[in-house]
This record gives sequence, structure tokens and C-alpha cells, in this order.
Amino acid sequence: MTTPQGSAGRSEARERLLATASRLFYREGIRSVGVERILAEAPATRATFYRHYPSRDDLVLAYLGSVDTQLRAQVRAAIDAVASAADAVRAVGATVADALGTPGFLGCALLRAAAEFPHSDDPVHRVVAEHRAWFATTMTGLFAQVYGSEPGRPRVDHAAQHFVMLRDGAMSAAHIDHAEDIAMVFQRGVEGLLAVLHTGPDHGAGPQPRWPS
Repeated sequence: MTTPQGSAGRSEARERLLATASRLFYREGIRSVGVERILAEAPATRATFYRHYPSRDDLVLAYLGSVDTQLRAQVRAAIDAVASAADAVRAVGATVADALGTPGFLGCALLRAAAEFPHSDDPVHRVVAEHRAWFATTMTGLFAQVYGSEPGRPRVDHAAQHFVMLRDGAMSAAHIDHAEDIAMVFQRGVEGLLAVLHTGPDHGAGPQPRWPS
């Protein structure tokens, strides 16, 4: 991810603008929040805004960059806090489950941004795609350690994709349905991915995945 123009250095005004924009973008949508609204709530002058962010697009990318940085740090901290790959998968899952019940939670900020900017060549969409590629690669590496090299082991890339799909579904449903129930179902799904013994149709006839009761 490239660093947005004007993001070098730190200042109280810059951080206040970013914090205000982040809150509004997440709550109301990126497209619906203009510069004047941000200036009014920060508060800040137009000159201050453009001194730190040459354009609104730069502020949007700074917002997404801060979300990306925070999520990566959460995942790395979860992985570093445990001793085994299986527990690392659980720990990453726990960060997802914990987020679902956070006050004001409206879903994944990056998924919400991608929905507003669906075209693959848009800078916003590219930031989201880059983050998701990193996350999928990280989970693939963990599942490779969990499953080892035994014959008939599950496809680790499929397991990682399944984890990401579980996460996306939980993030999308939690603010509509009961967050505690969604978190429980999500974590049971994670345990299922850790317990699965066969990939099923991809490896021909044979036992299907075994899920915990």
C-alpha cells in the first residue's frame, strides 16, 4: 500500500481530522461524508485540512490505511501471544468474535468501503484487496502448520478461504442478528476447520469433513 500524499509526519490537527473522518466514514459511509462535514466536526479550517491532506481522496486512503494497520497489528498480536498454530487460528478467531459485540459495531470497515467502491481499479478497492490478500496468506500459513504434511491433508488455501468467508459472514450479520449468537456460531466454525480430516470432493470419494458437535 502506498502512503497517501501529505501523510508524512504527525500533528494534533492531522490526527484530529483523521479521527473525525474515520468515525464519520465508518458510521455513515465514505461517499456520503464531505469535507465541510469533517471540518465542522473536527473542528478545523479548510487551510488546515489541505495542509495535511491535499485532497479528500488522500484522507480516505489515510483512513483505510489506519484500519489496515490496526487489523494487521491485532492479528500479529494474537498469533504472537500463543504457542501453537492451532491456538493462533483460535486467537485470530477470538479477535473477530470480540469485535462483533463492540458498541457501535456496523461490520468490517474494509468490506463496507469495498461495497461503496466495487470496481477493482479504484484505489479504495485496491487497498481492501491488498489487505485481504495479506490476511488470506497469513491464515494459509497457519493452516499449513496445523494440517502438517500428512497424506490426504486438507487444502490449506481452501481452509484459509473458508476462514475468511466465516469472518465475512459474521462481520456482516452481527449488527443485524444477535452478536453473541453469531460469535458462537463463528467460533464453532473455526473449531470445525481445525478438526476437519478430509477435503471431500476435491480428493475423490471418501469421508466428508468431520465437524465438532
